[in-house]
Amino acid sequence: MVSNTNYEPTEISKFEGRLTGPTELTVVLPTYNESKNVPIVVELLDKALAGVAWEVIVVDDNSPDGTSKVTAEIAQQDPRVRIVQRIGRRGLSGACIEGMLASSSKFVAVMDADLQHDESLLPKMLDALRSESYDICVASRHVEGGDVGTGLSSIRAWGSNLANNLARKFLKVELSDPMSGFFMLRRDRFVELAPRLSSQGFKIMLDIVASGKGALRVKELPFVFRERQHGESKLDTLVTMDYLGLLVSKIFDDKISVRFLMYSMVGGTGVVVHLIALKIFLAAFGMPFGLSQLIATFVAMSSNFFLNNRLTYRDRRLTGLAWVKGLLTFYVICSFGILANVGVAELIYTNKPIWWFAGAAGAVMGAVWNYVVSNALTWRKG
Repeated sequence: MVSNTNYEPTEISKFEGRLTGPTELTVVLPTYNESKNVPIVVELLDKALAGVAWEVIVVDDNSPDGTSKVTAEIAQQDPRVRIVQRIGRRGLSGACIEGMLASSSKFVAVMDADLQHDESLLPKMLDALRSESYDICVASRHVEGGDVGTGLSSIRAWGSNLANNLARKFLKVELSDPMSGFFMLRRDRFVELAPRLSSQGFKIMLDIVASGKGALRVKELPFVFRERQHGESKLDTLVTMDYLGLLVSKIFDDKISVRFLMYSMVGGTGVVVHLIALKIFLAAFGMPFGLSQLIATFVAMSSNFFLNNRLTYRDRRLTGLAWVKGLLTFYVICSFGILANVGVAELIYTNKPIWWFAGAAGAVMGAVWNYVVSNALTWRKG
Protein backbone atom coordinates (compact mmCIF):
# COMPACT_ATOMS: atom_id res chain seq x y z
CA MET A 1 0.00 0.00 0.00
CA VAL A 2 1.25 3.43 -0.89
CA SER A 3 1.66 5.53 2.24
CA ASN A 4 2.36 8.97 0.77
CA THR A 5 -0.92 10.90 0.58
CA ASN A 6 0.52 14.23 -0.60
CA TYR A 7 0.64 14.58 -4.36
CA GLU A 8 3.89 15.87 -5.79
CA PRO A 9 4.15 16.84 -9.48
CA THR A 10 5.63 13.89 -11.33
CA GLU A 11 8.46 14.24 -13.79
CA ILE A 12 7.31 13.64 -17.35
CA SER A 13 10.21 11.21 -17.80
CA LYS A 14 8.45 8.82 -15.45
CA PHE A 15 5.88 8.13 -18.14
CA GLU A 16 8.20 7.83 -21.14
CA GLY A 17 7.67 4.07 -21.33
CA ARG A 18 3.88 4.11 -21.25
CA LEU A 19 1.73 2.80 -24.10
CA THR A 20 0.41 5.33 -26.58
CA GLY A 21 -2.48 5.26 -29.03
CA PRO A 22 -6.14 4.30 -28.40
CA THR A 23 -6.93 3.18 -24.89
CA GLU A 24 -8.28 -0.30 -24.34
CA LEU A 25 -9.55 0.23 -20.80
CA THR A 26 -11.11 3.20 -19.01
CA VAL A 27 -11.34 3.09 -15.23
CA VAL A 28 -14.11 5.35 -13.88
CA LEU A 29 -13.68 6.71 -10.35
CA PRO A 30 -16.78 8.46 -8.94
CA THR A 31 -15.54 10.76 -6.17
CA TYR A 32 -16.68 13.03 -3.40
CA ASN A 33 -14.06 14.32 -0.96
CA GLU A 34 -11.34 11.94 -2.15
CA SER A 35 -8.49 14.43 -2.66
CA LYS A 36 -6.09 12.32 -0.57
CA ASN A 37 -7.04 9.06 -2.24
CA VAL A 38 -6.97 9.97 -5.93
CA PRO A 39 -3.15 10.33 -6.21
CA ILE A 40 -2.70 6.98 -4.49
CA VAL A 41 -5.23 5.24 -6.75
CA VAL A 42 -3.58 6.62 -9.89
CA GLU A 43 -0.19 5.33 -8.74
CA LEU A 44 -1.67 1.92 -7.91
CA LEU A 45 -3.37 1.73 -11.33
CA ASP A 46 -0.07 2.57 -13.00
CA LYS A 47 1.50 -0.47 -11.34
CA ALA A 48 -1.47 -2.85 -11.71
CA LEU A 49 -2.10 -2.09 -15.39
CA ALA A 50 1.47 -2.21 -16.69
CA GLY A 51 1.36 -3.25 -20.34
CA VAL A 52 -2.26 -2.10 -20.78
CA ALA A 53 -3.34 1.01 -22.70
CA TRP A 54 -5.52 2.55 -20.00
CA GLU A 55 -6.93 5.83 -18.76
CA VAL A 56 -8.77 6.90 -15.64
CA ILE A 57 -11.73 9.28 -15.60
CA VAL A 58 -12.39 10.87 -12.22
CA VAL A 59 -16.00 12.04 -12.03
CA ASP A 60 -16.17 14.42 -9.09
CA ASP A 61 -19.34 15.92 -7.64
CA ASN A 62 -17.67 19.28 -6.97
CA SER A 63 -16.04 18.08 -3.75
CA PRO A 64 -15.35 20.87 -1.24
CA ASP A 65 -11.99 19.27 -0.37
CA GLY A 66 -10.54 20.10 -3.80
CA THR A 67 -10.64 16.64 -5.36
CA SER A 68 -11.17 18.13 -8.83
CA LYS A 69 -8.21 20.48 -8.42
CA VAL A 70 -5.90 17.69 -7.28
CA THR A 71 -7.00 15.49 -10.18
CA ALA A 72 -6.50 18.31 -12.70
CA GLU A 73 -2.95 18.82 -11.40
CA ILE A 74 -2.21 15.13 -11.90
CA ALA A 75 -3.74 15.26 -15.39
CA GLN A 76 -1.34 18.06 -16.32
CA GLN A 77 1.50 15.60 -15.76
CA ASP A 78 -0.17 12.37 -16.90
CA PRO A 79 -2.50 12.50 -19.95
CA ARG A 80 -4.01 9.16 -18.95
CA VAL A 81 -5.86 11.01 -16.18
CA ARG A 82 -9.03 12.95 -16.97
CA ILE A 83 -11.43 14.91 -14.79
CA VAL A 84 -15.19 15.39 -15.15
CA GLN A 85 -16.35 17.93 -12.59
CA ARG A 86 -20.11 17.94 -12.02
CA ILE A 87 -21.75 21.12 -10.77
CA GLY A 88 -25.23 20.92 -9.27
CA ARG A 89 -25.46 17.17 -9.74
CA ARG A 90 -24.79 14.44 -7.20
CA GLY A 91 -25.18 10.70 -7.01
CA LEU A 92 -22.97 7.68 -7.51
CA SER A 93 -24.94 6.06 -10.34
CA GLY A 94 -25.18 9.26 -12.35
CA ALA A 95 -21.44 9.85 -11.97
CA CYS A 96 -20.64 6.33 -13.17
CA ILE A 97 -22.94 6.68 -16.18
CA GLU A 98 -21.38 10.01 -17.21
CA GLY A 99 -17.88 8.62 -16.81
CA MET A 100 -18.54 5.52 -18.88
CA LEU A 101 -20.23 7.52 -21.63
CA ALA A 102 -17.24 9.89 -21.70
CA SER A 103 -14.99 6.95 -22.57
CA SER A 104 -14.18 5.66 -26.04
CA SER A 105 -12.38 2.52 -24.84
CA LYS A 106 -13.51 -1.00 -25.65
CA PHE A 107 -13.81 -1.83 -21.97
CA VAL A 108 -14.86 0.30 -18.98
CA ALA A 109 -14.42 -0.44 -15.29
CA VAL A 110 -15.95 1.19 -12.23
CA MET A 111 -14.27 1.14 -8.84
CA ASP A 112 -14.25 3.27 -5.70
CA ALA A 113 -11.49 5.79 -5.07
CA ASP A 114 -11.41 4.99 -1.35
CA LEU A 115 -8.93 2.09 -1.76
CA GLN A 116 -11.47 -0.52 -0.64
CA HIS A 117 -11.44 -2.14 -4.08
CA ASP A 118 -8.42 -4.21 -5.07
CA GLU A 119 -6.98 -2.71 -8.26
CA SER A 120 -4.75 -5.78 -8.79
CA LEU A 121 -7.90 -7.63 -9.91
CA LEU A 122 -8.33 -5.40 -12.98
CA PRO A 123 -5.96 -7.38 -15.28
CA LYS A 124 -7.87 -10.60 -14.53
CA MET A 125 -11.17 -8.88 -15.25
CA LEU A 126 -9.75 -7.55 -18.50
CA ASP A 127 -8.52 -10.99 -19.55
CA ALA A 128 -12.01 -12.42 -18.92
CA LEU A 129 -13.62 -9.84 -21.22
CA ARG A 130 -10.90 -10.13 -23.86
CA SER A 131 -11.83 -13.80 -24.20
CA GLU A 132 -15.14 -12.72 -25.78
CA SER A 133 -16.90 -15.19 -23.47
CA TYR A 134 -18.30 -12.55 -21.12
CA ASP A 135 -19.95 -9.11 -21.27
CA ILE A 136 -19.38 -8.08 -17.68
CA CYS A 137 -16.97 -9.16 -14.97
CA VAL A 138 -17.94 -8.54 -11.35
CA ALA A 139 -15.68 -8.52 -8.31
CA SER A 140 -17.55 -10.56 -5.72
CA ARG A 141 -17.12 -10.76 -1.97
CA HIS A 142 -19.27 -13.88 -1.81
CA VAL A 143 -17.66 -16.41 -4.16
CA GLU A 144 -14.96 -18.75 -2.93
CA GLY A 145 -11.88 -16.71 -2.10
CA GLY A 146 -13.82 -13.48 -1.59
CA ASP A 147 -14.54 -11.78 1.72
CA VAL A 148 -16.06 -8.57 3.08
CA GLY A 149 -12.89 -8.27 5.20
CA THR A 150 -12.88 -5.32 7.59
CA GLY A 151 -14.34 -2.87 5.05
CA LEU A 152 -17.94 -3.22 6.27
CA SER A 153 -19.39 -2.85 9.74
CA SER A 154 -21.55 -5.72 10.99
CA ILE A 155 -24.72 -3.67 10.37
CA ARG A 156 -23.70 -2.71 6.83
CA ALA A 157 -22.68 -6.31 6.12
CA TRP A 158 -26.10 -7.51 7.31
CA GLY A 159 -27.84 -4.89 5.17
CA SER A 160 -25.74 -5.84 2.15
CA ASN A 161 -26.67 -9.51 2.54
CA LEU A 162 -30.36 -8.63 2.82
CA ALA A 163 -30.15 -6.46 -0.30
CA ASN A 164 -28.42 -9.30 -2.15
CA ASN A 165 -31.22 -11.70 -1.25
CA LEU A 166 -33.93 -9.25 -2.34
CA ALA A 167 -32.22 -8.65 -5.69
CA ARG A 168 -31.94 -12.38 -6.38
CA LYS A 169 -35.53 -13.09 -5.35
CA PHE A 170 -37.39 -10.23 -7.03
CA LEU A 171 -35.14 -9.31 -9.96
CA LYS A 172 -33.90 -12.84 -10.70
CA VAL A 173 -30.35 -11.50 -10.75
CA GLU A 174 -28.19 -14.61 -10.46
CA LEU A 175 -25.12 -13.05 -8.89
CA SER A 176 -23.44 -13.93 -5.65
CA ASP A 177 -22.83 -10.22 -4.94
CA PRO A 178 -25.35 -8.04 -6.84
CA MET A 179 -24.48 -5.10 -4.57
CA SER A 180 -20.86 -4.99 -5.72
CA GLY A 181 -19.64 -1.61 -6.91
CA PHE A 182 -16.48 -3.00 -8.54
CA PHE A 183 -16.95 -4.31 -12.09
CA MET A 184 -15.82 -4.12 -15.72
CA LEU A 185 -17.87 -4.48 -18.87
CA ARG A 186 -17.82 -4.08 -22.61
CA ARG A 187 -18.62 -0.46 -23.41
CA ASP A 188 -20.80 -1.34 -26.42
CA ARG A 189 -23.11 -3.37 -24.17
CA PHE A 190 -23.22 -0.54 -21.66
CA VAL A 191 -24.21 1.97 -24.36
CA GLU A 192 -27.10 -0.31 -25.36
CA LEU A 193 -28.42 -0.36 -21.79
CA ALA A 194 -27.63 3.25 -20.80
CA PRO A 195 -31.06 4.72 -21.78
CA ARG A 196 -32.74 2.33 -19.33
CA LEU A 197 -30.49 3.09 -16.36
CA SER A 198 -31.36 5.34 -13.44
CA SER A 199 -28.97 8.21 -12.70
CA GLN A 200 -30.13 8.13 -9.09
CA GLY A 201 -28.94 5.84 -6.36
CA PHE A 202 -25.80 3.89 -5.63
CA LYS A 203 -26.18 0.43 -7.17
CA ILE A 204 -25.29 0.99 -10.82
CA MET A 205 -24.02 -2.56 -11.40
CA LEU A 206 -27.29 -4.08 -10.17
CA ASP A 207 -29.17 -1.66 -12.44
CA ILE A 208 -27.05 -2.70 -15.43
CA VAL A 209 -27.48 -6.45 -14.87
CA ALA A 210 -31.21 -6.15 -14.10
CA SER A 211 -31.73 -4.01 -17.21
CA GLY A 212 -29.96 -6.67 -19.26
CA LYS A 213 -32.78 -9.10 -18.38
CA GLY A 214 -30.50 -12.14 -18.34
CA ALA A 215 -28.82 -11.36 -21.68
CA LEU A 216 -25.47 -10.31 -20.18
CA ARG A 217 -22.84 -13.03 -19.89
CA VAL A 218 -21.43 -12.60 -16.38
CA LYS A 219 -18.11 -13.66 -14.87
CA GLU A 220 -17.49 -13.31 -11.13
CA LEU A 221 -14.05 -13.07 -9.58
CA PRO A 222 -13.35 -13.15 -5.81
CA PHE A 223 -11.95 -10.14 -4.00
CA VAL A 224 -11.49 -9.05 -0.40
CA PHE A 225 -13.07 -5.76 0.62
CA ARG A 226 -10.42 -3.51 2.12
CA GLU A 227 -10.73 -0.85 4.81
CA ARG A 228 -11.30 2.75 3.73
CA GLN A 229 -8.16 4.90 3.98
CA HIS A 230 -9.33 8.53 3.67
CA GLY A 231 -12.44 10.53 2.90
CA GLU A 232 -16.01 9.59 3.68
CA SER A 233 -18.45 6.93 2.55
CA LYS A 234 -20.90 7.91 -0.17
CA LEU A 235 -23.57 5.77 1.50
CA ASP A 236 -25.85 7.64 3.88
CA THR A 237 -28.53 6.39 6.26
CA LEU A 238 -31.26 6.78 3.62
CA VAL A 239 -29.64 4.55 1.02
CA THR A 240 -31.98 1.70 1.99
CA MET A 241 -35.01 3.59 0.69
CA ASP A 242 -33.03 4.51 -2.40
CA TYR A 243 -32.25 0.85 -3.04
CA LEU A 244 -35.87 -0.23 -2.48
CA GLY A 245 -36.98 2.38 -5.01
CA LEU A 246 -34.64 0.91 -7.63
CA LEU A 247 -35.85 -2.59 -6.76
CA VAL A 248 -39.53 -1.68 -7.24
CA SER A 249 -38.79 0.27 -10.42
CA LYS A 250 -37.10 -2.77 -11.97
CA ILE A 251 -39.91 -5.07 -10.84
CA PHE A 252 -42.32 -2.86 -12.83
CA ASP A 253 -39.94 -2.83 -15.81
CA ASP A 254 -38.98 0.85 -15.34
CA LYS A 255 -42.56 1.97 -15.98
CA ILE A 256 -42.40 4.03 -12.77
CA SER A 257 -39.47 6.34 -12.20
CA VAL A 258 -37.18 5.76 -9.24
CA ARG A 259 -37.60 9.40 -8.19
CA PHE A 260 -41.40 9.10 -8.03
CA LEU A 261 -41.08 5.91 -6.00
CA MET A 262 -38.72 7.69 -3.59
CA TYR A 263 -41.19 10.55 -3.32
CA SER A 264 -44.05 8.13 -2.62
CA MET A 265 -42.11 6.23 0.05
CA VAL A 266 -41.27 9.51 1.76
CA GLY A 267 -44.98 10.34 1.62
CA GLY A 268 -45.69 7.04 3.38
CA THR A 269 -43.39 8.01 6.24
CA GLY A 270 -45.23 11.34 6.37
CA VAL A 271 -48.48 9.53 7.21
CA VAL A 272 -46.79 7.88 10.19
CA VAL A 273 -45.27 11.19 11.32
CA HIS A 274 -48.67 12.87 11.00
CA LEU A 275 -50.44 10.29 13.18
CA ILE A 276 -47.72 10.39 15.84
CA ALA A 277 -47.78 14.19 15.95
CA LEU A 278 -51.59 14.22 16.09
CA LYS A 279 -51.60 11.83 19.04
CA ILE A 280 -49.01 13.91 20.90
CA PHE A 281 -50.89 17.19 20.47
CA LEU A 282 -54.20 15.58 21.47
CA ALA A 283 -53.00 13.51 24.42
CA ALA A 284 -49.99 15.39 25.76
CA PHE A 285 -51.08 18.98 25.18
CA GLY A 286 -54.86 18.57 25.24
CA MET A 287 -55.35 20.64 22.10
CA PRO A 288 -58.67 20.53 20.22
CA PHE A 289 -58.75 18.12 17.28
CA GLY A 290 -58.93 20.77 14.57
CA LEU A 291 -55.84 22.62 15.80
CA SER A 292 -53.97 19.37 16.45
CA GLN A 293 -54.76 18.17 12.93
CA LEU A 294 -53.52 21.44 11.41
CA ILE A 295 -50.22 21.42 13.32
CA ALA A 296 -49.70 17.70 12.63
CA THR A 297 -50.21 18.39 8.92
CA PHE A 298 -47.42 20.98 8.91
CA VAL A 299 -45.16 18.66 10.92
CA ALA A 300 -45.70 15.90 8.36
CA MET A 301 -45.11 18.26 5.44
CA SER A 302 -41.89 19.48 7.06
CA SER A 303 -40.74 15.90 7.55
CA ASN A 304 -41.53 15.07 3.92
CA PHE A 305 -39.64 18.12 2.70
CA PHE A 306 -36.56 17.25 4.76
CA LEU A 307 -36.49 13.62 3.58
CA ASN A 308 -37.15 14.52 -0.04
CA ASN A 309 -34.37 17.08 0.06
CA ARG A 310 -31.98 14.50 1.55
CA LEU A 311 -33.01 11.50 -0.54
CA THR A 312 -35.35 12.02 -3.50
CA TYR A 313 -33.61 15.16 -4.70
CA ARG A 314 -30.12 14.60 -3.33
CA ASP A 315 -28.75 15.64 -6.74
CA ARG A 316 -30.58 18.99 -6.44
CA ARG A 317 -30.29 19.36 -2.67
CA LEU A 318 -31.32 22.80 -1.39
CA THR A 319 -29.21 24.66 1.15
CA GLY A 320 -29.21 28.04 2.86
CA LEU A 321 -31.80 30.55 1.70
CA ALA A 322 -32.87 28.23 -1.12
CA TRP A 323 -33.80 25.66 1.56
CA VAL A 324 -36.12 28.13 3.29
CA LYS A 325 -37.70 29.20 0.01
CA GLY A 326 -38.10 25.56 -1.00
CA LEU A 327 -39.84 24.70 2.28
CA LEU A 328 -42.34 27.53 1.83
CA THR A 329 -43.14 26.56 -1.77
CA PHE A 330 -43.50 22.94 -0.63
CA TYR A 331 -46.10 24.00 1.96
CA VAL A 332 -48.10 25.80 -0.72
CA ILE A 333 -47.85 22.93 -3.20
CA CYS A 334 -48.93 20.33 -0.63
CA SER A 335 -51.84 22.53 0.46
CA PHE A 336 -53.18 22.48 -3.09
CA GLY A 337 -52.42 18.77 -3.16
CA ILE A 338 -54.78 18.28 -0.22
CA LEU A 339 -57.52 20.12 -2.14
CA ALA A 340 -56.88 17.92 -5.18
CA ASN A 341 -57.02 14.83 -2.97
CA VAL A 342 -60.32 15.75 -1.35
CA GLY A 343 -61.88 17.06 -4.56
CA VAL A 344 -61.17 13.93 -6.60
CA ALA A 345 -62.21 11.63 -3.74
CA GLU A 346 -65.54 13.42 -3.29
CA LEU A 347 -66.22 13.43 -7.04
CA ILE A 348 -65.63 9.69 -7.32
CA TYR A 349 -67.55 8.87 -4.13
CA THR A 350 -70.57 10.86 -5.34
CA ASN A 351 -70.76 8.81 -8.53
CA LYS A 352 -69.66 5.48 -7.05
CA PRO A 353 -69.88 5.33 -3.23
CA ILE A 354 -67.04 2.91 -2.58
CA TRP A 355 -65.10 4.60 0.20
CA TRP A 356 -61.76 2.82 -0.20
CA PHE A 357 -61.65 3.32 -3.97
CA ALA A 358 -62.52 7.00 -3.71
CA GLY A 359 -60.02 7.51 -0.91
CA ALA A 360 -57.22 5.75 -2.77
CA ALA A 361 -57.92 7.66 -5.99
CA GLY A 362 -57.80 10.93 -4.09
CA ALA A 363 -54.54 9.99 -2.42
CA VAL A 364 -52.97 9.05 -5.76
CA MET A 365 -54.11 12.32 -7.32
CA GLY A 366 -52.69 14.29 -4.40
CA ALA A 367 -49.37 12.43 -4.59
CA VAL A 368 -49.04 12.94 -8.35
CA TRP A 369 -49.89 16.64 -8.02
CA ASN A 370 -47.35 17.15 -5.24
CA TYR A 371 -44.64 15.28 -7.14
CA VAL A 372 -45.12 16.98 -10.51
CA VAL A 373 -45.39 20.51 -9.14
CA SER A 374 -42.64 20.22 -6.52
CA ASN A 375 -40.38 18.67 -9.16
CA ALA A 376 -40.99 21.71 -11.37
CA LEU A 377 -40.91 24.42 -8.70
CA THR A 378 -39.34 23.40 -5.41
CA TRP A 379 -36.52 21.24 -6.78
CA ARG A 380 -36.44 22.53 -10.35
CA LYS A 381 -33.23 22.02 -12.28
CA GLY A 382 -30.93 25.02 -12.20
